[in-house]
Amino acid sequence: MKSYFYAIFRVNERMAQEVEYTDDNIKSLDWKEHIRMRPGMYIGKLGDGASYDDGIYILLKEIIDNSIDEFVMGNGKTIDITIKDGLVKVRDYGRGIPLTKVIDCVSKINTGGKYDSRAFKKSVGLNGVGTKAVNALSQYFKVESIRDGKLKRAEFDKGELIDDHQLEDSTQRKGTKITFRPDETVFNAYGYKMQHVEELLWNYAYLNRGLTINLNGQKIFSENGLTDLLKKKLSEEPLYPVIHIEGDDIEVAVTHTQSYGENYYSFVNGQYTSQGGTHQNAFREAYVKTIRDHFGKNFDTVDVRSGIVTAVSIKVMEPVFESQTKTKLGSDKIGPEGPTMRSFMNEFLSTKLDNYLHRNQETAQAILKRIQQAERERKDLAGIKKLAKDRAKKASLHNKKLRDCKVHFNSKHELRNDTMLFITEGDSASGSITKARNVKTQAVFSLKGKPLNSFGLTKKIVYENEEFNLLQSALNIEDGIENLRYNKIVLATDADVDGMHIRLLLITFFLQFFPDLVKKGHLYILETPLFRVRNKKQTYYCYSDEERNEAIRNLKGKPEITRFKGLGEISPDEFSGFIREDIRLEPVVVDADTPISKLLTFFMGKNTPDRQKFIIENLRVEEVLEENTVGL
Repeated sequence: MKSYFYAIFRVNERMAQEVEYTDDNIKSLDWKEHIRMRPGMYIGKLGDGASYDDGIYILLKEIIDNSIDEFVMGNGKTIDITIKDGLVKVRDYGRGIPLTKVIDCVSKINTGGKYDSRAFKKSVGLNGVGTKAVNALSQYFKVESIRDGKLKRAEFDKGELIDDHQLEDSTQRKGTKITFRPDETVFNAYGYKMQHVEELLWNYAYLNRGLTINLNGQKIFSENGLTDLLKKKLSEEPLYPVIHIEGDDIEVAVTHTQSYGENYYSFVNGQYTSQGGTHQNAFREAYVKTIRDHFGKNFDTVDVRSGIVTAVSIKVMEPVFESQTKTKLGSDKIGPEGPTMRSFMNEFLSTKLDNYLHRNQETAQAILKRIQQAERERKDLAGIKKLAKDRAKKASLHNKKLRDCKVHFNSKHELRNDTMLFITEGDSASGSITKARNVKTQAVFSLKGKPLNSFGLTKKIVYENEEFNLLQSALNIEDGIENLRYNKIVLATDADVDGMHIRLLLITFFLQFFPDLVKKGHLYILETPLFRVRNKKQTYYCYSDEERNEAIRNLKGKPEITRFKGLGEISPDEFSGFIREDIRLEPVVVDADTPISKLLTFFMGKNTPDRQKFIIENLRVEEVLEENTVGL
C-alpha cells in the first residue's frame, strides 16, 4: 500500500531558535488518512450542497461514473438511485466487481479494473481513486457485488473496514450496489438538492441513449440524446431546427438564438466538462473554419459564433483531466496513438457539418443571416466601443466606482473561486462593505442611482450608458465571460422596494446582454440580516422572522430588537460578519425550460393583467419593526 509522507516543521514566531528536524517530524499517512486530510485534492470544494459542484455531488458522481462505464461497455441498461435523509444508494446491473477484489477496489489506492484498458476502453474514472475517496469521506459505506450466483459485501466507517461478510449464495441480478452516507464532520450541515441531482442524472441520460435511470421512483430517459439536451437547455427560441450529427466517438448538436455570447455544453466519456478544455476549444476553432469554407467567406470569428448554442460529446482513450473533479479536459489527443483533438474535430465538422448544410439549405441560410446580423451590429458598435473604452479607462483613473481586490487568479492563472465583486447602491452601503471586505479577494462597485431598464434595447446601450459601460469594463466581459475577473458577482442592495427594483434592473442587464454569466452560476444576491436581537451579553443577527423569534426565545426577557432598513445602517464591524466566512449568497438561477426573452417580457415589459395578477398573488406584506423596539 502506498504511503504519503509529509515533513512538518515548527517555526518559532520570532525566528529566535533554529528548527530541529528529526524523525519525529516525519508523518506517514495511509490512503484514507491522506484523503480525509486533503479532501479538496480529490473532490474539489466541500460545501453544504447548495452549489451543484459541492463535494457531496462529486461523491455521488464518482459512484455513478462506475455504473455508466458498465453501461458503455454493454453491461446493464438500468441504474437505480435512491437518496433519502442523506443516505445514498446506487445499484447497477453490470458485471459486478470480481468477488475476490471487492474490498481492494474500494479501499486500496491504485487498484481497479480501469487500469486494464481491455476492460474499460473509454472510461471516465481512470485513476482508481474515486470510489476510495467516497469510502474515506463517508461515515458509512457499504459495497455489494453480485455475480456468478454469489454475493459479496463489506462495510466501512470513514474508510476503515468494520464488517467483512462471508460470501453467500444469491438469486439477485448481477451488478454492484453502493450505499454511503457522507461524513457530517467533513460536510457540515450538508443536504442534497434534488434539482442539482436531477441535472446531473439528465446529463447522463442525454449522453447515453437507451440508459434508464430511476431516481427515487422517477424515470430519467432520453431517446434523442444531445438533441433533447439542447432543447431543454435553450432559453430562447432557436433560429432553426437543432443540427444533430454523429461520428465515431463524437456527437454534436448545434443551433443559434438571438442571444448574445456563446453557450457550450461539452462532455468527455460522459463527464460534463463545465470548464471546457481541449475538445471544446477544438470545436470552436473547427466550427468557424467549416462555416467559412462552406460559404467561401472570411467571416470574423466573433460573428460566426455569436448566439451559438452547442452540445458536444467525445470519447477519448485514457483522458487526462486538469483536476480530480474532471471539469476540464487537458488531453490534446483522442488516444495515445490517435490524432490531435484539433485535427479530429476539423475532419469531423468539415465532413459531417458541411454535408448537413448542403442538404439543408434553409438551415444554412438561417446561419448566414445570423452571421450577417452579428456583423452589422459589430460594425455599428465599432466607433461607440472605442469612445466607451477611452471613457472607461479615464473614469477608472479618476473616480472611486471600483474598489478592486488584490488577487484575481491562482498560480495557474485560473480565476479563483473565492473572488467576488459586490455591486452596491449609495455611498453609505458601499462604504460599509469596502471597510469590512477582504481586500485580497473582494471588490466593490458603487452604482450611481438606479440603473437604466435595458429590456428590449440593443448592446449599443451598454457602451453609451456610463454605468453599464463601467460595470462591463470592471468585469472585463466585453468580449465574453472567458476573461471574467471575479467568480461571483454579488448584488448587494437594500431589502426594500427600491433595492428590489435595482436588483431586478441589474438582473435584466445581465440576462439581456450576458446571459452566459447567469447560466454558468456567477450571479448572486447578498443576503443581509433583517434584525439584530441583543441583550448586554449576547447578540443575534436574524435573516427572517423565524430567526428573530428564535433569538428572542434564546435570550429571554426583553431584548433590544433593531430592524435594519438599509445596508447603510449596518456598521462596517457588523458587516464583516456577513461578507466573510459566514456570507450568505442566493444564486440567481434561470429555469432551463424558460426562454429568457419571455421571462424578461413578463417582468420588464409593458404592464399586463397577467403580471398584475402574479404580483398580487405573490405579494408578501411583512411587519416592519421600528428601530430599537424593545420586546414584542
